[in-house]
Amino acid sequence: MKKVTQIRATIVSTLLIGFLTSGAVAVAQAPAPLGGTITAISSSALTIKTDVGEVRQVAVPSTAVLKRIAPGQKDLSTAETIQFSDLAVGDRASVKLDPAVPTQALRIIVIKQSDLALKQQKDREDWQRRGVGGLVKSVDPAGVIMLTTGAGATAKTVTIHITKATTLKRYALPSVRFDDAKLAPIDAIHAGDELQARGNKNADGTELAAEDVISGGFRNIAGTVVSTDATSATMVVKDLATKKPVTVHVTAEAKMHRLEDRMAQMLAMRLKGTANAAAAGQHAAGQGNGQWSGRNGGGIPDPQQMLSRAPAIQLGDLHKGDAVMVVSTEGAAEVTAITLFAGVEPLLEAPAAQNLLSNWSMSSGSGAAEASAQ
Repeated sequence: MKKVTQIRATIVSTLLIGFLTSGAVAVAQAPAPLGGTITAISSSALTIKTDVGEVRQVAVPSTAVLKRIAPGQKDLSTAETIQFSDLAVGDRASVKLDPAVPTQALRIIVIKQSDLALKQQKDREDWQRRGVGGLVKSVDPAGVIMLTTGAGATAKTVTIHITKATTLKRYALPSVRFDDAKLAPIDAIHAGDELQARGNKNADGTELAAEDVISGGFRNIAGTVVSTDATSATMVVKDLATKKPVTVHVTAEAKMHRLEDRMAQMLAMRLKGTANAAAAGQHAAGQGNGQWSGRNGGGIPDPQQMLSRAPAIQLGDLHKGDAVMVVSTEGAAEVTAITLFAGVEPLLEAPAAQNLLSNWSMSSGSGAAEASAQ
């Protein structure tokens, strides 16, 4: 009898282990949700380019559930039911795949491209209206960050107040995309970092109660172009500070501009604080046929406005010997460009010019707004 009981126990144990093992395998084999942008639509299928660059085709049967949500919406109970014909190229889609047929959709949650564009525009305007960007001067882990914005005569210090409700993110270098940024505590922020914050400001703009903060450690390079390579989208720059060559990768996200000679000269005088800056600025503005419309109280075009209006250029517009100033990701021998300005020969003698460029990178691009809607 004892032997029979042992045999039964062994059988039950074996069956139980088999059941648990098969369950674990089934769970492990369940396909992960597929997220990305719709790039093509056929009669009953979608082609989706994922956020990591993979291209996948998904069959959409008539039984699939299709829902439309607003950017930032989390509650699917209020999502709108839509038809397959409502989908369009450019829409963002999150696809739950059928475990039995991994190439077939069970459910698709969509953010319409038009909704996303509208939300991004509103967020961009909000970052510009309620945001501030600059270089971190000091960090108090208790929740206070001192930020230096502007450069030269326009430089000022802004106190950023951090609370438990503040969303803190940090760029995941070498990526300079906001949507690649990761949540990070305040002690990840250090003096010298670049930082952009959004929130309510006091009357004179010297304090800000932050709702969102994005920060990162970056490198400033001033030097001359040694060579360019369009095939690899890179350029080699001789850093004037280290006297060493640096390979700069130029991605589609990089902002590249060329300053006109008169504007570069005026900016250099402005940053040096010379008495002739106002006169030079007025003369340069007059020569610019009105394109330099942004001015401060002294009648001088605002440096941030000037930089944003400088003509855009491509990698192929740069040549050996050109003077450039670059804000890039951190690195010694290789970096990725975030912002690059050519035509900066007069600025190389103005130490504050690098701070001006760093501040402009953080405050003008509104990169934070590009992804905050998703």
